[in-house]
Amino acid sequence: GAGCSIDPEVERVLKEFNGADKPIGAICIAPTVVVRALGKGIVTIGSDADTASAIEAMGGHHMNCAVTEIAVDPENKIVTAPAYMCDASLADIAAGIEKAVTATVELAG
Repeated sequence: GAGCSIDPEVERVLKEFNGADKPIGAICIAPTVVVRALGKGIVTIGSDADTASAIEAMGGHHMNCAVTEIAVDPENKIVTAPAYMCDASLADIAAGIEKAVTATVELAG
């Protein structure tokens, strides 16, 4: 939920990446960790309303996405994919993850 805590080292690394203008890629439930650390970001975990609400409460913006879609936040250089947060075939999950990896590498320049 919105009151979750994260490992301090993970929080430090995410903040340093963001501060250094480096891209962050996150899949499945991990986008919630990114928003918790940064207090911002456009992300997706698919379409789970409770998790999306927690993301919004932590300062992020949630985009509903199908498993094969991704959310790209170019301002904060965050790329996310819902992956296993969706009930989908492994092929569809892999397609979304592949898109997220490609977009993250593109943001890295």
